[in-house]
Amino acid sequence: MLVVMKQSATDDEIGRVVDTIETMGYEARPIPGRQRTAVGLVGNDGRVDSARLEGLPGVLEVIAVSHPYKQVSREWKADDTIVTLDNGTRIGGAEIVIMAGPCAVESEEQIVGVAHTLRRMGATILRGGAFKPRTSPYSFQGLGEEGLRYLARAREETGLAIITEAIDAEGVEVVGEYADIIQIGARNMQNYPLLRRAGRYGKPVMLKRGMSATIKELLLAAEYLLAEGNSRVILCERGVRSFDTHTRNLLDLTAIPVVQSLSHLPIIADPSHGTGLRSKVTPMARAAVAAGADGLMIEVHPEPDHALSDGAQSLYPEQFEELMRQIAVIGQALDRKILSLPAMASP
Repeated sequence: MLVVMKQSATDDEIGRVVDTIETMGYEARPIPGRQRTAVGLVGNDGRVDSARLEGLPGVLEVIAVSHPYKQVSREWKADDTIVTLDNGTRIGGAEIVIMAGPCAVESEEQIVGVAHTLRRMGATILRGGAFKPRTSPYSFQGLGEEGLRYLARAREETGLAIITEAIDAEGVEVVGEYADIIQIGARNMQNYPLLRRAGRYGKPVMLKRGMSATIKELLLAAEYLLAEGNSRVILCERGVRSFDTHTRNLLDLTAIPVVQSLSHLPIIADPSHGTGLRSKVTPMARAAVAAGADGLMIEVHPEPDHALSDGAQSLYPEQFEELMRQIAVIGQALDRKILSLPAMASP
C-alpha cells in the first residue's frame, strides 16, 4: 500500500502518517519524489484499514499496490532510481554506462593492463570475476581474494569502479570490502540467503536475470534486496535459455522496455552472455542501446584465445573500441551519450 501525500504536505503531516502506520503494526518507508512525498506501507497482509490513513491531514490518496513485488514497482516509486558510485558513475540516468573487462581475473598484469585500455576507450566500470561459479567443477574457479586485490589495484591505477560477483551469503562481506558493485549472477538469482545478505550489506547490487527466469521472477528477486533496505539495485538482462542452439542464450531485449515500464530500477544488458559468440556481441549491444538499456556489460580480454573463462564471447580490445564508436552514434540519435570519466592526468 502506498500513501501519496499532497505537494503542500508538511514534515509534521508526513511524520503523522508514518506514526499511524507504525501504530497499526506495519513498517513505514517515506519515498521523497520530485513533486511530492509518498509513504510506503510494508508488511501489508491485505487487511489494512485504509480509512485510518485517508483521513489524515496532508494525504492525497491511498493506493493499493497491485503487483506482488512492491518496492520494486513504479506504483511504489514513479521516479527512476539512479545508482551513483564513488567515481561519479550514475547508472539509470540519461547517460549510457559501460561495464567491461574479462570474465575472470587471471593475474595482476592481465587485469591492470586491460583496465588501463578500457579506461582509455571510455568504460567507467571494470568487470572481472574473482569467484567463478562454473557449470563444470573442473573449470577455472577464479583466484578468490587474491583476484579481489588485483581488482583493487586496477581501480587504484585507473579510477574505474569495480563490479565482481559474490557467490554465496558468506562471501558478501569479503567481496564488499573490494567491490563498488556486488554482482549476483544468473545461477544465484533466487539464492534468497545471498539476496538478503547483500540487501543488508548496503552496497550497490547488480542482479542478473536467471537462465530460465520470467521478468516477474526477476523483479521478485530484486524485491528481496529492497525489502532488506538496499535501494541501490541494478537489474541485468543476460539472456535466457531457449530451444535453439545457434547461440548460448536468447538475449531478451524486450525485457528492457518491459522492466522500465514496471519498475523504477535501472536495467543494463549483457550481450556477451546473452549470445556466447564474439561475432554476435556487437550487433546485440547496439540493439540493446537502441532498446533503451541504461548500460552494457561487455566481456573484453587482451587475448581471448588464451582466456581461462568465456574466451569465445570476449571481444578483442580493438573490437571493443569500435563498439564504443558505434553505440555513441546510436546514443546520439536518442539524445543520449556514453558516460565517461575525466581524462587521467599525465604521469
